[in-house]
Amino acid sequence: MSIVRIAPEVHLVMDLDTATVAEERADSVLYSMEPVFERMDKLDGIADDLLNSLSPSKPLLNSWPGRENTSYMAGVYGNSFYGVVVGLAFSGLLALIIFIQRLIEGGM
Repeated sequence: MSIVRIAPEVHLVMDLDTATVAEERADSVLYSMEPVFERMDKLDGIADDLLNSLSPSKPLLNSWPGRENTSYMAGVYGNSFYGVVVGLAFSGLLALIIFIQRLIEGGM
């Protein structure tokens, strides 16, 4: 909130936010809300970044431009790798069980 003194000799001031002209009084105290608004804007940006972190296609606050789908692609590659590893382990275990079962039956 910024105030401009229009006529200091008659104590007239104008509030720039509301464009109102009023008498300057000694019994009222005015505080500037600009530092509070700046901090609120910063917190709003952080809250938006927190919500963007839940979506793999949204940009993050401290990331380089053009890296919106990085976490999505990392998830695809990571899950594909672990899927292949678990699939090969399961296939190997199944092949071992079939081999042991054939040995027990005497088919070799």
